[in-house]
Amino acid sequence: MEYIHDILEVITIPSASDVLATIIHVEGSAYQKEGTSMLIREDGRQIGVLSGGCLENDLVERAKLLREGQSQCIKYDMKSEDDLSWGQGAGCNGVVHVLLECIDDRFRKHLRTLKDFLDRGISVVIIKKFTAKFSVSDYLFYVDDTNMFGEWNVSIPKNIPDLKNHKSGLVYVEELSSFCYFHCFQPKPRLIIFGAGRDAACLASFAAKTGFSVTVCDWRAALCNKENFPDADQLIVGSLRETVMKLQFTSRDFVVILTHQFQRDQELLQLLIEKDLRYIGVMGSKQRTSRLLNFTELPPQISTPVGLSIGAEGPEEIAISILAELIHLKKKPLKGRVPLL
Repeated sequence: MEYIHDILEVITIPSASDVLATIIHVEGSAYQKEGTSMLIREDGRQIGVLSGGCLENDLVERAKLLREGQSQCIKYDMKSEDDLSWGQGAGCNGVVHVLLECIDDRFRKHLRTLKDFLDRGISVVIIKKFTAKFSVSDYLFYVDDTNMFGEWNVSIPKNIPDLKNHKSGLVYVEELSSFCYFHCFQPKPRLIIFGAGRDAACLASFAAKTGFSVTVCDWRAALCNKENFPDADQLIVGSLRETVMKLQFTSRDFVVILTHQFQRDQELLQLLIEKDLRYIGVMGSKQRTSRLLNFTELPPQISTPVGLSIGAEGPEEIAISILAELIHLKKKPLKGRVPLL
């Protein structure tokens, strides 16, 4: 799971010695992948996790030694199965490289700008250039050729735009004669739920806890409210047609239809079928959904019956099966990966 959104929510409240820990390179297998970040606050509190508990205590102690503006890379060998190794016998079969950065005022300001772009649904690439001793010498947040910010004092690599679809990690850049770390920060994926019943409430709660921005839409104000959906980012009450017209859909959006009413499901699908959406999940069998659309073959973006087939029963299990499918799809890139520098 990507914790940067949780980190950016609290980074606006200054702490004298906030330290950002980021996995920049993994050899073999590990609990988390490259690009995962954790914030270590002055009092030792942590937002996010980098491991199953193997590394965090050591990172907190190392963070106390960093001074403002300093950075340090630490290598953890998790391969050994004995209790003297990192991982205390976990046998993860991987080597994890973690970057620690003390957040100064300038870096905090740039992180706030990053949050502004992500909140507007705009992805941002980060590039960090390393010295021979693997401390950060320069960093650049790249949105496009006219929107860049950071502390970057060397030439800008030519194919930064391509990195938005590439795996995060460490690479040697010939034109800079140094190692650089690349990662693309993505906006929270948006889950739009039509219907405000019990199963929708469970799905909204679970989805919000796993990194989705949740919007709930329903024609019943008595159901579609903060009391029933405390974790939702947006609640829209109104007719289905009015609601669809209000929403600005994107190709990253996930939609789940849980109205449990044939006519309303039919109206919704007719309104949504031409939209460029990542996913449309429909409750009910394929035969029912085919009847809703009067289609013999369903479009590829429609998943029905919604969720993974795990024999789910009841609102909670059904919500888990749907969320499992959403997470699985979310991990797949929108486009094919491109060669790195």
